[in-house]
Amino acid sequence: MRPGISRVAPCASLAGALLVATLTAPALAAPQYHITHEVKLPGDEGWDYLSFDDAGHRLFIAHGSQVLVIDTDQLTPAGAIANTPGVHGIALATDAGHGYISAGRSNTIVVFDLKTLARLKDIQATGENPDAILYDSATHRVFSFNGRGRNATVIDSKTDAVIGTIALDAKPEFAVSDGKGRVYVNLEDKSSIARIDAQHMSVTAVWPLEGCDDPSGLAIDVTGQRLFAGCGNKVMAVVDANSGRTLGTVGAGGKPEVAQSLATQRGARTMALDEHAHRLFLVTASFGPPPAATEQNPHPRPAILPGTFRLLVVAPANDKR
Repeated sequence: MRPGISRVAPCASLAGALLVATLTAPALAAPQYHITHEVKLPGDEGWDYLSFDDAGHRLFIAHGSQVLVIDTDQLTPAGAIANTPGVHGIALATDAGHGYISAGRSNTIVVFDLKTLARLKDIQATGENPDAILYDSATHRVFSFNGRGRNATVIDSKTDAVIGTIALDAKPEFAVSDGKGRVYVNLEDKSSIARIDAQHMSVTAVWPLEGCDDPSGLAIDVTGQRLFAGCGNKVMAVVDANSGRTLGTVGAGGKPEVAQSLATQRGARTMALDEHAHRLFLVTASFGPPPAATEQNPHPRPAILPGTFRLLVVAPANDKR
């Protein structure tokens, strides 16, 4: 997953910046956001997706080989789920009372109790490197998108049993559900979006993303039936969720308007949204200089500086919390 339009639990292609777009209201009418809190968090490993539990007011952060749990009312640690090597994402099935973690290095999906955070079961994925993971409430199914496996594992949340595998013939990245039995997933190496019938566990369409290279982050406006894909060429593509037509791109013309570009911090590449409190949560850290490039690693990543992992809270300027 690359830095840079942040994943709402969507990834950013504008590194260190948060892009807010509107399709209807004028840009000046949109609320202005700013960073309201910075909270130091434990651990010095890397991170990936964040998921927000609205009912429990908790934030789940994929961090190294564990999932950190944060009380979002107090902005303090509330627990952790350990031994999730190569953790990528967390899907929350609140009606089932379970959470699901994609552990990429062990090729497993870890099931835990949402209330107690107790580990319940380890499920073997049907493809290598389970990455993005989501819960579809319409079918009560969990979909784990396996990057190197180029497929998706489908789990019944009522039994926690694997009930199918969906071939994608491409590298899946982030995915979203419309809550009505349709799932959409970015296909990063083919610059396209696949639409999945969650009930029949089949791909019903694959749409090319015009003007979008290497899509990673993805968000959905269920009411307006719009998809928003964060692209590696520093634009956000807006797609009709019914026809698959690309309506435009932010940064390269099209209908959407940028309401605000907010500077965050380097490395703040993924985020989660609290829709009711209108707050965004991002995590980042500080970095040292990158090591020298080698033939085997021409683009080495800089090391994370110890003790600098932190949570950023972004809220409207009039938020007094």
